[in-house]
Amino acid sequence: MDLPTRRMEFGWPGDGGVGAGLVQQVIDGTKTATCGFRSLYDEEELADVHEGVGDLCGASECGGPVRCVIRVTEVFETSFGDPDPRLVRGEGDGEDVARFQADHRVAWRAERPGEPLLDDELLVVELFELVAVVDGSGDAVRRSADDVGANG
Repeated sequence: MDLPTRRMEFGWPGDGGVGAGLVQQVIDGTKTATCGFRSLYDEEELADVHEGVGDLCGASECGGPVRCVIRVTEVFETSFGDPDPRLVRGEGDGEDVARFQADHRVAWRAERPGEPLLDDELLVVELFELVAVVDGSGDAVRRSADDVGANG
């Protein structure tokens, strides 16, 4: 399987390993969603994300090599103060909205130091499923449908 040209990077420069941990959660099947702050997207980027349902993406930590391939299954928007439960579960937080919010405040401070994160801040959500894991040689090894259903 060839690696897709579209990338989805997790974390941010100098995140102390957060991005690597998030990609590992994708591979382990505990992370099936990601989100970004809508205010950080321009209109073209926002349109690209919404049109990306069905796309395959190479997933990596920020600036790192692709470690797995995912398929975007749904894109929607929700507020930070009252996040959609699919996002909270997909981020690996179960039903714990407070934990989800605490984790994302860290990312907000990295992107927007000194600016408050308000409950009405909109999030752009991408739900996804794991398609393949990249092996040590850089080849994507397709997972079986049973594996994807059970873990992704």
